[in-house]
Amino acid sequence: MEESRPRAMSASPWLFLLLLCVSCATGVFQAGAQPDNKGFITIDCGLSEETGYEHNTTKLWNAPDAAFTDAGTNHIISPEYVVVSMAKIWYSLRSFATGMRNCYTLRSLMPGLKYMIRARFMYGNYDGLDQPPVFDLHIGVNYWQTVNISGPKAPYLVEAIVIVPDDFVQVCLINTGDGTPIISGLDLRPLKRTLYPHATATQGLVLVDRRNFGPTDANAVVRYPHDPHDRLWWPKFDGITWANISTTEKVENREDDPFEVPTAVMQTAIIPQNASQNIEFSLYPEFTPKDPSPGYIAILHFSGLQRLPSNALQEFYVNVNGEQLSSLSFMPYYLFAVATYNSLPSQSGRSSCSITINATAKSTLPPTINAVEAFSVFPTTNVGTVSQDVSAITKIKAKYQVRKNWVGDPCVPNTMTWDGLTCNYGIASRPPKIISVNLSSGGIGGDISASFADLKAVKYLYLSNNNLTGSIPDALSQLTSLTVLDLSANQLSGSIPSGLLKRVQDGSLILRYGDNPNLCTNGNSCQPAKSTRSSTLAIYIAVPVAVILVIVLVVLLCCFLRRKKSGSVSNSVKPQNEMTMSYAMVNDVCADSSLRLESRRFTYKELQMITNNFQRVLGRGGFGYVYDGFLEDRTQVAVKLRSHSSNQGVKEFLAEAQILSRIHHKNLVSMIGYCKDGEYTALVYEYMSEGTLQEHIEGMRNGACLTWTQRLRIALESAQGLEYLHKGCYPALIHRDVKATNILLNAKMEARIADFGLSKAFSNENETHVSTNTLVGTPGYVDPEYQATMQPTAKSDVYSFGVVLLELVTGKPAILQEAVPVNIIQWVRQRLARGNIEGVVDERMRGGYDVNGVWKVADIALKCTAQASVQRPTMTHVVAQLQECVELENGRVGGNTNNGFHSGSSDDDPNLSYDAYTTDRSTSVNQNSTTFEMEHNVIRVPTMSTGPAAR
Repeated sequence: MEESRPRAMSASPWLFLLLLCVSCATGVFQAGAQPDNKGFITIDCGLSEETGYEHNTTKLWNAPDAAFTDAGTNHIISPEYVVVSMAKIWYSLRSFATGMRNCYTLRSLMPGLKYMIRARFMYGNYDGLDQPPVFDLHIGVNYWQTVNISGPKAPYLVEAIVIVPDDFVQVCLINTGDGTPIISGLDLRPLKRTLYPHATATQGLVLVDRRNFGPTDANAVVRYPHDPHDRLWWPKFDGITWANISTTEKVENREDDPFEVPTAVMQTAIIPQNASQNIEFSLYPEFTPKDPSPGYIAILHFSGLQRLPSNALQEFYVNVNGEQLSSLSFMPYYLFAVATYNSLPSQSGRSSCSITINATAKSTLPPTINAVEAFSVFPTTNVGTVSQDVSAITKIKAKYQVRKNWVGDPCVPNTMTWDGLTCNYGIASRPPKIISVNLSSGGIGGDISASFADLKAVKYLYLSNNNLTGSIPDALSQLTSLTVLDLSANQLSGSIPSGLLKRVQDGSLILRYGDNPNLCTNGNSCQPAKSTRSSTLAIYIAVPVAVILVIVLVVLLCCFLRRKKSGSVSNSVKPQNEMTMSYAMVNDVCADSSLRLESRRFTYKELQMITNNFQRVLGRGGFGYVYDGFLEDRTQVAVKLRSHSSNQGVKEFLAEAQILSRIHHKNLVSMIGYCKDGEYTALVYEYMSEGTLQEHIEGMRNGACLTWTQRLRIALESAQGLEYLHKGCYPALIHRDVKATNILLNAKMEARIADFGLSKAFSNENETHVSTNTLVGTPGYVDPEYQATMQPTAKSDVYSFGVVLLELVTGKPAILQEAVPVNIIQWVRQRLARGNIEGVVDERMRGGYDVNGVWKVADIALKCTAQASVQRPTMTHVVAQLQECVELENGRVGGNTNNGFHSGSSDDDPNLSYDAYTTDRSTSVNQNSTTFEMEHNVIRVPTMSTGPAAR
């Protein structure tokens, strides 16, 4: 049978009314229009109220759109199209009669995170022309959808899932000449990184349809709070063709569920009225001239809602457009949600997506289905302007109230570049930069914005014939690429900065400053400071002498203090007003006292200065946000600031701060300092520019593939870091959360173990484990023996590291998202038992490895992941074995131990997605429980058999 999309309202009057009754959800907006505590943003476009309103049933907040866009006009739909049951959001709209591109900017987002973006449109003949418009939508600089509103009373809804590369995203309406673009509402919802794996940095998803089968109530749309992600699950039931089944029992999701369908959806399902028939339905993608044959993804959700007798079997195949989705048959699990889907987009060229579910020959029961989602895919490969330039030019726009066409991305697409700007586009994979700004005769006034100095690539800056006042910022002299600076015909005052004059004198800068009557251009105060040879010599001598004297005084003071505390185990000094450490935490340290250094203590105000008032977010975890910062000497750092709503408390903060302040190893991330200032707590780390190992395994870092040499080096260095924790520290430390996201890489691709908030100490001599009643870790990496006994050991870390080794070998995640999810250990054992090493190794390496070396690493990994801990090697043994693998590979490539590595340079882009310090996948679980409890799911870690030997 045929299935209509929720956007095609004219064919289904009841669905039309239902869509009108579903209102927007969310974001309580304060100054600056921030997301609410769930990360939700919902905008009622065209709303004239200043404060917004709360939806009656969802209790989510709808905000007016004035804080999100600075263009367009508000309107109300014609009264003849107002329905009694219509939700308030459909009454108003905003239209954009001027400009080719008009955008909404949604801020305070997490770079690199997935977001669901939903836009709503209703023409309602607001302008009396009875001509619904057609226009394009863009997400950032990438085409999303063509909006083709069929009639004045037809609600139109589009939804996409994308990865947002920056801490903001823009939704832009593009006038294509077929009417004035309009919009009624705009929603944004954050999603976990593990959800919807088809959405990547280079590919987004556009919703075709989302259906909940079985509800007999045609108005039973499932959304927030039943769905914590606020997806709209539209009911679908045909009593003539289907019979419905339901349960009041909770339907659970698996531990790594990539879709997290809510229980309220999975509690209903359909079966054929005639048990011998199949289930058939169709979904209808919307084709546009810009994408006449889109690829689409079909995701089918199943759960057994009735306990079957022992002699019954419910087994079926799923076919999409006549092709079987999987060669394996499918069986639903009782009260457990599972899904099947096509991993690659299907491109049949058909006008519909036809789905058939038919029972197998041996099945005694008819097929069933609970829900379905369908998406088309669209590329997100266009790269916007470098984020630092966007931030700077946006501040300049706001300061001077520049209108023109300054909307959306400044440089991309190049047909919509902002007037007065010139950009260099260079390599397609690198973001363009602004190289010229021309605001001459622009009617701007006030002082010269400090943000001009943040345009690091700018060569030409024209600000003449305006009403600029105040002094010329000295920071402009730091723009090394600047070759022309035109400040003539303004009202500037004071002296020309010496740095600019020096640039003029050495011929690297053309400076125009005429017709500034109050600007001092003559006299000693306007010239570079003159100095005699003797005075210069005096400065050169005096400054170093003063510095040496200070150093001598500091050294003498340290020696005096050390002598006073010569009998103490630790040579660190407790800062004034410092927190009290428990005995266990004080002893969670390593024995190498010669390396102990007191970490710097920062005040909250210092952190504000270091991070430029927490301007750029690098990542987010259970502890809170991580911000980019620079110390006084321009050393780049990462500042992890604990959120007041963090699920990681002071205990984890104390543990990580105490451990990191005393352990020192080249393969452990270094803590530069900490902050405990009243209610504010933070950790300051070294900056790891290449992010996490997982990002590289998944190809998220510019899509580059790690070479085998790089993988071996990372494995060895990570193993050395863990060995140090186990053997080089007294008491020894168990990390308890070893995984690919907790292995960080610097610019030289050197590995560092990170995130010690869950670490525990134990005595090598007298203890073999740590007693605990809390299971922590990450599904897929957790030692099954630890899970069973609640007693982690050093061998628990060995097990987790073995999983990381398998990820490095295969390029696959710890739990593979296949039709039936499987742990990577089982997946590798099955293939290696048949001697199939080629079927295991990451094919992206294209054979650039020694087969014997790969076998050896895989064998080490399988030994590390043995079911019984007594059968696992120590990290010392693992290090020795990996060292042999490195030497074997070095011999293959000619002894070049650095083969495959690269060094960072000034050309490395600092604005890439960065999430190296997050801990959101690590979760403490309920005490005395062997189930992980994450978000809204109960997650079970699958047990794994030992399996056959690798060879």
